[in-house]
Amino acid sequence: MDLVISNARIPNYDSLMNVAIDKGKIVSVMPACCIDNLAAKEIIDAKKSLLLPGLIEPHIHLEKAYMLSLMKEDACSLWDAIRITAELKSQFTKEDIKERSIKVLKNAVLNGVSHLRCHVEVDPILQLKAMEVMLELKESFCHLIDLQIVVFPQEGIFTQPGTAELMEEALRMGGDIVGGIPYNDRDMEEHINYVFHLAEKYRKPVDFHADFSDNPQDLSILKIAEQTIRRGLQGQVAAGHVTSLGSVLYEHAVEVAKQIAKADLSIITLPATDLYLNGRGDQEKIRRGIAPVQLLLEHGSNVIFGTNNIQNAFTPFGKGDPLDIAWLLAQTAYFGSKQDADMLVEMTTTRAAKALNIQNYGIQEGAQADLVLMEAASVRDCLINRPERKYVWKRGVKVATTNMQQELFNMVKC
Repeated sequence: MDLVISNARIPNYDSLMNVAIDKGKIVSVMPACCIDNLAAKEIIDAKKSLLLPGLIEPHIHLEKAYMLSLMKEDACSLWDAIRITAELKSQFTKEDIKERSIKVLKNAVLNGVSHLRCHVEVDPILQLKAMEVMLELKESFCHLIDLQIVVFPQEGIFTQPGTAELMEEALRMGGDIVGGIPYNDRDMEEHINYVFHLAEKYRKPVDFHADFSDNPQDLSILKIAEQTIRRGLQGQVAAGHVTSLGSVLYEHAVEVAKQIAKADLSIITLPATDLYLNGRGDQEKIRRGIAPVQLLLEHGSNVIFGTNNIQNAFTPFGKGDPLDIAWLLAQTAYFGSKQDADMLVEMTTTRAAKALNIQNYGIQEGAQADLVLMEAASVRDCLINRPERKYVWKRGVKVATTNMQQELFNMVKC
């Protein structure tokens, strides 16, 4: 064997386990007590630490990260954030985009992320600059992290002449997913129809930004679900934000949730951004402004979470650690139990893998050996403390390690 990770805690196993890896694949997962003599080129004793599949970041904007120092004003609404960013985009260069994107990707790998889906803006402002950079980074970082590229029309498709043609060119260049943003175009249905048209033409999955508001009338998710079912694309469509559903009366929200589940849509809640920008118009009974995660789960939807933005007009916080987002969602969506902790980890591992159609994933025989080891006694402990990632492996090769030491001096005796 190339590698054996011994004495590891793994979710859904009652005993400590040994994981054997060869040629980038997991070849066995066995109880530690059953093997006395391990033979491998390298053996790492996990010492009862938690071993997870590589974490998944399902929704992030790389070219817009780390822009706080460029901003002349702060955003007080979603539309402020869109306007401020659009103004700054005219100054972007390929070198600037690359530098900021690499910073995010490096941090992602150190935080144990093995797969990342990025929304790459294609429009008359940026043209194909960001697309060209992300295709280059997808190749140069492939030994560290797998990138999925969403061709994303942030400024709208039909309000910005030339965007449709740029989207098609980006898909021909190698874009993996067709993106959409119905709330930022002249006609919601026209936008959705065109996105699905491109998806069918190029045989690609779809990933929308949808219903990012507190307005209960904003329910483009129903049109997205309808189109998904009509075109037979169940399991191939995701939608981020979907925050307006949190303002819908409960009985109607239940019916919408059932339609989302019927269409097998994956819903990506983005709490770091949604909490920051939504609910600002409320003078009392201020809404939290995130999708109703518990309701969606109760009715069978695949719900996951993502970072969305890092230190920009949309989200002036963050460092690209999925466990930080898990902790934030736990606080704001009432995920406090042991079972909830298990669900949150599923959201950034197996449930995210389903949403992104990632194959051969997980800690099981035959899966790609994308793994992260952290000093945590349980899943719940890893969410509470969000410890450093002791080791990160990509296809069985160690790609990151963190070893922090803290010392406390001059303790006063009581």
